[in-house]
Amino acid sequence: MAVKVRHSRLQAKKWSTVTLVLSMLFMLTVVLLMLLGLGIFSLPMSSDDSSPIDLNSYRRMASERGKGLGKRGEQWTEVISWEPRAFIYHNFLSKEECEYLINLAKPHMTKSTVVDSKTGRSKDSRVRTSSGMFLRRGQDNTIKAIEKRIADYTFIPVEHGEGLQVLHYEVGQKYDAHFDYFLDEFNTKNGGQRMATMLMYLSDVEEGGETIFPAAKGNISAVPWWNELSECGKQGLAVKPKMGDALLFWSMRPDATLDPSSLHGGCPVITGNKWSSTKWMHVEEYKDTKLKVIAVPCWESVGIADGIFDSNCSVPLSCNPSNSGLLLFFYLMGICGV
Repeated sequence: MAVKVRHSRLQAKKWSTVTLVLSMLFMLTVVLLMLLGLGIFSLPMSSDDSSPIDLNSYRRMASERGKGLGKRGEQWTEVISWEPRAFIYHNFLSKEECEYLINLAKPHMTKSTVVDSKTGRSKDSRVRTSSGMFLRRGQDNTIKAIEKRIADYTFIPVEHGEGLQVLHYEVGQKYDAHFDYFLDEFNTKNGGQRMATMLMYLSDVEEGGETIFPAAKGNISAVPWWNELSECGKQGLAVKPKMGDALLFWSMRPDATLDPSSLHGGCPVITGNKWSSTKWMHVEEYKDTKLKVIAVPCWESVGIADGIFDSNCSVPLSCNPSNSGLLLFFYLMGICGV
């Protein structure tokens, strides 16, 4: 009997020790998670970057890393559709960033065009009646900050994006329903297929100007802004423009097939003006290799450093034809990937 009692005591002591160790580990884990959650303690990154990553949401971390002009309001993400996959990032841009892009683009606005599926060249079309222009990728620090923020939010590298396009819609102007993905082989030679679009609203619109998805699945009238929409906006899932908000939608499904529910358009502006900026993102690295001559002062009188090369690598004529040779060619190789 004594042996049995002794064995029972040893077993109880053993289980007591195990329970104590497990309890301590559990308590330590809880405390550690609390410290991480509060940002008091952080885990080091696995890369060479010495800055830590805490347990706050990735959206918040991306927001702080992609700093730019001005102060943005409270930011939150709103899922508006799964077919297509579409999300609104509220207060993605600050008021100062919106005004900066508008003022930067205003002097260079021209009639908007569409891409010819056979030649890849721009052409006029009645389906698009706005005016617009392109900004060179990484053109200045403000644009770099915005593009970095887009990359952080979408998980798509900056190098996969086209240059920002700034668009202006006046009363009556619109963009009929269309796809952002390509249905030809020519336009996919550079960067592959367009996979996602980030549409940033640079101004409020009093009436009209909604972005509409006529083929979206789901209850389109469930959006809280339904009663504020124009008749055009009620023909599908619609997003009402709000300064600083950004709309991200995917033209491809997770299995890499094209998503026809991403069909979208811009409703006519009824009252006010609509300013927006678009970033198209590709499945592979995108390099703009287009070259064209534009009617501006000869480049010797303007100076290469004056930012006369846009996202389409537009080249002004030389005052002296002999100067349009190797120097300009090698410069273009550096910024345009010619």
